[in-house]
Amino acid sequence: MEVPNLGHNLTSPMSPCEGMIKNLSLDAIQLCEREGNKSQDSSIVEMEELPVPQNIKISNITCDSFKICWDMEPRVKERITHYFIDLNKKENKNSNKFKHKDVPTKLVAKAVPLPMTVRGHWFLSPRTEYTVAVQTASKQSDGDYAVSEWSEIIDFTTADYSTVHLTQLLEKAEVIAGRMLRFSVFYRNQNKEYFDQAREVHGNHMLPAVKDNSGSHGSPISGKLKGLYFSCNTEFNTGKPPQDSPYGRTRFEIQAETLFNPKTNLYFGDFYCMYTAYHYVILVLAPQGSPGDDFCKARLQALDITNNHFLTCTVDEEAGDGALVFRHAQDVILEVIYTEPVDLALGTVAEISGHQLMSLSTVNAKKDPSCKTCNISVGR
Repeated sequence: MEVPNLGHNLTSPMSPCEGMIKNLSLDAIQLCEREGNKSQDSSIVEMEELPVPQNIKISNITCDSFKICWDMEPRVKERITHYFIDLNKKENKNSNKFKHKDVPTKLVAKAVPLPMTVRGHWFLSPRTEYTVAVQTASKQSDGDYAVSEWSEIIDFTTADYSTVHLTQLLEKAEVIAGRMLRFSVFYRNQNKEYFDQAREVHGNHMLPAVKDNSGSHGSPISGKLKGLYFSCNTEFNTGKPPQDSPYGRTRFEIQAETLFNPKTNLYFGDFYCMYTAYHYVILVLAPQGSPGDDFCKARLQALDITNNHFLTCTVDEEAGDGALVFRHAQDVILEVIYTEPVDLALGTVAEISGHQLMSLSTVNAKKDPSCKTCNISVGR
């Protein structure tokens, strides 16, 4: 039985705890805070007859929910009226030192058939390690609660954003993408040593590397997808790539058609900002049938290369020669990841005339969790 998301029903902490428990329906789950120890809180009493939850199992883990179940003795099931579930981020070492009663914060639920779904973006974040322990409780006729000992502590990690969540991000990004501008080349800036190594060590090829942790915390490509970052944004007044870059003063340029054509699939990867007015959209270009394409098909939202708000490849009908025309969104900064190695011989390498603006680098950049433009309600 699923416990619904009742974030809007959260009430202020009360002492003793039963004041809050009285407000719970049969399928409700809420945050409950209580302080003090056994001598200070007479509403919680211990009763050895209540069983300690055994063989706890966590399943159906998403970025903001999970199912939990455990073994219980049939003879006492009818006596159990509530479950107490302690949930802590694993990195908070001190939060796991409690033994049974002295719990600063926990989830409280009416006893429902197991497995039970715990859901709530206000206390669960994507890609985060948590610990969970369970306690059974029985409400007595005088309003007091008999409780079991706490169960063993179980570890689990929440999942990445699903395609449903990525679609929500996509729709938000589409709102601010702006009009489309023509471009002709993709470019990649690095320091001179990077290109020297590509020539001397990697057979004149730039090799894909695992994507860093920049962007949304729940992004399914961070730390997993291998690729090469390219840019395609142009200056409004010149229609050419800018002469400044955060990543180095040596630039590789390649004709857009080489990386982006009808044999390439395009995927939406992320939408984020870094506490500035600039917003970034991550797109993935993957040759059809490549390992990168297979990875993205299972995790990302595919885009029509001829008709989307960010990056398009269309045939120039007016020219009549089958030439391809490329356009990029004006009002967002595109970070394009190409999933395969690229031969330097396919383009040109030269030094730019501008500066290396290190402050604009997005390497491992953390997303602004307070931005209403680029956040969705399933963690950050």
